[in-house]
Order: sequence, then structure tokens, then C-alpha cells
Amino acid sequence: MTTPHLGHWPPTDPKYRRSEVTTLLGSGEELWQRAAEGVLCWKVKTSSGFAVDSLPPVSPGARVNVTAHVFGLTVVEPVEVVSVVQETSRTGFSYRTLPGHPVDGEEAFIVHRYDDDVHLTIRSLTRAASQQPWRLLFPILLIAQRIVRRRYLRYGIHL
Repeated sequence: MTTPHLGHWPPTDPKYRRSEVTTLLGSGEELWQRAAEGVLCWKVKTSSGFAVDSLPPVSPGARVNVTAHVFGLTVVEPVEVVSVVQETSRTGFSYRTLPGHPVDGEEAFIVHRYDDDVHLTIRSLTRAASQQPWRLLFPILLIAQRIVRRRYLRYGIHL
């Protein structure tokens, strides 16, 4: 649904909240190589404070638990990698959430370059999870999601 292989993200299912944010990481071949490798090793997540229980690199079909520690609580987010792209100017992956995740949806982390500039794009589709207490907490989770996206972009420079 988040189609990390495409430069232009086409319209998606309106049942999901849609977000796409991009930041310039810098420029140069060295940065491109480091960022392209890092994004496939969960660096955007781990640099932003999450733990990932999988050995890199990502691979389609891999089921992974991403763990967040928030306000003294541990939140385990089960996900499955659904798509991986590795091209000369675009590298990244997407995962879908699995039952037990606080939200229902998909998220993609994409490093891409135009000429010498290297960018990081985060795409997400989100709706309330079906199970409680997450369904009830969905409005708060949307706020948390915006904060986490900012962290992804801020810490993306460490790819």
C-alpha cells in the first residue's frame, strides 16, 4: 500500500490516514551508500529509540517485533516486511502491522537520491487497531505517531 518502489505515491484507500514526509539528509556518494545500507538495517527505527528483534537486513516476509519504551511502559509492535526495494537511486522497505500492534496499517522508509542530494521519505497509512485498549487510545496514538515521524526525520541523518 505504501509502494516504496514508486517515486510518486498514488492515491490510497481512504479508510486510512495517509502521511508522507521527506527530508534532505545531505549529498554525496558516501552518504548515499551509508543511508542505503542503514535504511535496510532498521537504522531509522533504532536511531529513533526503538529496538528491533531481527537481524538485518530486512527481507520480505520477515516477521519482526519492534519495541518502544514510553513513560515506563514497554509496547511491542509486531510487524511483517512486505516490500523491499534496492535500486541505483532508491532503497527502502515497507512493513504492515500485525495483530497486537497499537495501530492497523503500513509504513515505509525510503532513501532516494536526485543528482547528488540524498533524501529520506517516510510514508504511512494508519487506522485504529481492532483490539482494545489500542482502539480506545487511537487519538493519543495519532499524536504519538506525529512525534515519532519527526524523530525519524531528525535521526535519519545518522543513517
